Amino acid sequence: MKNTIPLKKFIFTLFIVFSSSLVIAQEPMQWTPDYELQLSDYQSPESEINAALTSYSIYSGAKIDFSFNMNSVSFMFTKNFNDKVRAIFQRNLAVLVAPDSVTANQLLRFGRYDFDLVELYSRKIRKKIYEEKGAFSDSSLFQPIFNELQEEMNTVSAQVFKATDFGKDAEMLQKEHEKVTQKIQALSDFCLSCKPKKNRK
Repeated sequence: MKNTIPLKKFIFTLFIVFSSSLVIAQEPMQWTPDYELQLSDYQSPESEINAALTSYSIYSGAKIDFSFNMNSVSFMFTKNFNDKVRAIFQRNLAVLVAPDSVTANQLLRFGRYDFDLVELYSRKIRKKIYEEKGAFSDSSLFQPIFNELQEEMNTVSAQVFKATDFGKDAEMLQKEHEKVTQKIQALSDFCLSCKPKKNRK
């Protein structure tokens, strides 16, 4: 049984549009707690810092990816799908456009927040699957979980993007980022390599 369900992130610029699903050659970067995104991670040819620009934008390049490959028997007896749900950052698709380094770093701070938000919702998805997956569940269980949490994630990200004025309000963004970090820590059983405790509801 093979299932692949990519979760797309919204593109955040001066407006919001859906990102397209693309086949990429570069290996995506997996979220880790000890790495902080840098401007050099925005490797799309569209990225630039140029004083001649009159606008600025960011596509964070972060998304949730879910895939697994197992036979029906293995699927039936598998409850922990933590390592099948990944928060990834696609460097060659990540776009950051700014007229100066100050604006670029404001957008970068939002990109860091957004990547952590993707990890938070990856953990929420892992937790929801763990709680709801039974021996006789099939893969149709996953789509409603993804739809619900993806919509929530996109809404939260858009609200923070707007409220912080594209990351310009550093104090507000920092507060929102700290909230996300705390929630990630609260879901420590649902990291990529973690094994959740039994009978967890």
